[in-house]
Amino acid sequence: MRDLLGQRAFVRLWTAGVFAETGEWMLQIALPVFVYQATGSAGSTALAMAAGILPMVLLSPVAGVLADRWDRQRILWGVCLAQVVIAAPLLINGGHSLVLIYLVMAAQSALASLFEPARNALTPTLVGNERLTAANGLMGFNSSISRLAGSSLGGLVLGTSGLGWVVGSYLAALSMATVLLLPRFATPTRPVTPSPGRNPMLTAWLEGIAEFRRERRLRITGMTLALASLAQGMFLVLFVVFITGPLAGGDAEVGLLRGVQAIGGLVAGMVIATLGRRAAPATLMGTGTLVLGLVSGVIWNLPQFTTANWVYLALFAAVGAPAVFCTSGALTMVQTSVRPEYAGRVLATTFAGMAGFQTVGTLAAGALIGTWRLDPLLDLQAALLVTAGLIALIGLRRRTDRRRERSARATAATDHPRGVVTSYDRSL
Repeated sequence: MRDLLGQRAFVRLWTAGVFAETGEWMLQIALPVFVYQATGSAGSTALAMAAGILPMVLLSPVAGVLADRWDRQRILWGVCLAQVVIAAPLLINGGHSLVLIYLVMAAQSALASLFEPARNALTPTLVGNERLTAANGLMGFNSSISRLAGSSLGGLVLGTSGLGWVVGSYLAALSMATVLLLPRFATPTRPVTPSPGRNPMLTAWLEGIAEFRRERRLRITGMTLALASLAQGMFLVLFVVFITGPLAGGDAEVGLLRGVQAIGGLVAGMVIATLGRRAAPATLMGTGTLVLGLVSGVIWNLPQFTTANWVYLALFAAVGAPAVFCTSGALTMVQTSVRPEYAGRVLATTFAGMAGFQTVGTLAAGALIGTWRLDPLLDLQAALLVTAGLIALIGLRRRTDRRRERSARATAATDHPRGVVTSYDRSL
């Protein structure tokens, strides 16, 4: 971690991310709450949330191609500046126009679809593959602290000062990120030459998709993330029902138990950043997902023994740690499995796929909660995570074992004269 903090370019990127993500969380929390308070309609609130997700999914092909074709640092700087310009109209009349809120949320989501693949494709060029796991751990720390601070500030500022102050704080945070990203990094990013063909954008995107067919590690990682995202989508619905049902909690308990998960994420991010070189990303991803599923299963079945608040505070705080291990390991797997010139496209497709499966999980849980009992749905959510973890651990381990075997055979062929077979050779 000390090496990473000594690299000024990465520190600027990391710090800019703190400001940008904190501002994003403030706006993501405040706007749907404001819409619900203004309309009293769950449908209007759901529409606002959809406006914040769908553009990211739909525009991922274009975003990925642009992240590979344009200078990635300039993309990040331009996205932050554009988000400031787009959100500024919310200051007019306190942002009371629902149409304006929907448009701003959709535009912010579209820009975010470009920010994430560009940032994560840029990171390996700044730190190198040997420090990449540690760098992703620090990024996970980023996300946790931004979520904790942004979510709390978004609700607090909205309740005490109104939407205008939330927007003003958001604009200030994004402006700081823009300033940090403006000076050129020492390692410039090289744009990729456009692909030939009648439709260069489509051709370039399909070339990125082909990376999943070329590289088995990407396919295994993709399967793991698909199941984990499906489970996460179910969690968003079932969590609220679980807290207000078996635990007999209210809005305050829902917010508290949702927020304390960031505590475990903070600890996990620091651990990965410190021990990143010793941790294999495949192991982080598989073990993190498996443990997340097992702990979730314990939480869902614990109310028959106790409903003490402190028990669930501790468990939900702890569950944030394996979640960060999973995401940091998965991100490193994608970054190191893809060729650099295709990184933006593959990352954009990965993020879009995760958002899509999460949406499916959310809709499925919402539809099934009326016909299924809560307990089997909760157990299904945990089982999906356990399955995802096992797929990663087993699928990626087999690949590693084959490589070790081929390496051992090659070494044996070099060390022993032709015709001489050792007991080690026979064991292979």
